[in-house]
Amino acid sequence: MANEAHPCPCDIGHRIEYGGLGHEVQVEHIKAYLTKSPVDAGKAVVVIQDIFGWQLPNTRYMADMIAGNGYTTIVPDFFVGQEPWHPSGDWSTFPEWLKTRNARKIDKEFDAVLKYLKQQCQAKRIGVVGFCWGGIAVHHLMLKYPELRAGVSVYGIIKDAEDVYGLKNPTLFIFAENDAVIPLEQVSLLTQKLKEHCKVEYQIKTFSGQTHGFVHRKREDCSPEDKPYIDEARRNLLEWLNKFSRLTDVVNLQNHSDHLCCKRDLLLFADQSFYDMLMFHI
Repeated sequence: MANEAHPCPCDIGHRIEYGGLGHEVQVEHIKAYLTKSPVDAGKAVVVIQDIFGWQLPNTRYMADMIAGNGYTTIVPDFFVGQEPWHPSGDWSTFPEWLKTRNARKIDKEFDAVLKYLKQQCQAKRIGVVGFCWGGIAVHHLMLKYPELRAGVSVYGIIKDAEDVYGLKNPTLFIFAENDAVIPLEQVSLLTQKLKEHCKVEYQIKTFSGQTHGFVHRKREDCSPEDKPYIDEARRNLLEWLNKFSRLTDVVNLQNHSDHLCCKRDLLLFADQSFYDMLMFHI
């Protein structure tokens, strides 16, 4: 589900076996998965789950990937203890299930997460990344929280309404050309409306031949023809976050390592030991 106007089911894709480098913490009334960056740069990213929940290994892998690039990352349980959608669930019951998990009603939880990152992790610059359901949440948050440095909405879109185009922060939207959930007509409408109403920097990128979930729920080693697109989308995600971090942070990150390493999945890992740990846990 990544489209309020057309909440049809999405396939879980490849569920990876991944243990994770972080640990679970309690953030007021919600649980969360936290990974500290190997570089203390005062930067953090909130990673927002898809319909399959905050414990999905694929989402934790993405959080750890971002952490390896100089950001403390946190994956909160924005369902607040409610069950995530099960891949074998009856899709006819999905609309009813969704009613109690509104991606635009997470402000209370997000406020708690922001407070935690600032007080417990000393985060001064915070961004947000979300997938599918989480992509809708990112779109919502970028309309309400001017303190956020940047956002990346990955195959998530809020249905057409006059109040959803005045973004307050730089936002990258990533879509798939062959997404059964988000037709290209909706992407075109978003493009048109943002051009008319948005006053901050934004980018909309659609990946040729790709399907819903390709960035985090498709294993590149299982889909070699898709690997260049997966790598490019992940790289774009990181570059967007880095673009809106201060230059001094980038310099400090580069000084932490001899160079930025391009490895198996072409992700930018500033810390070799962190990358090695990440690969060990897959």
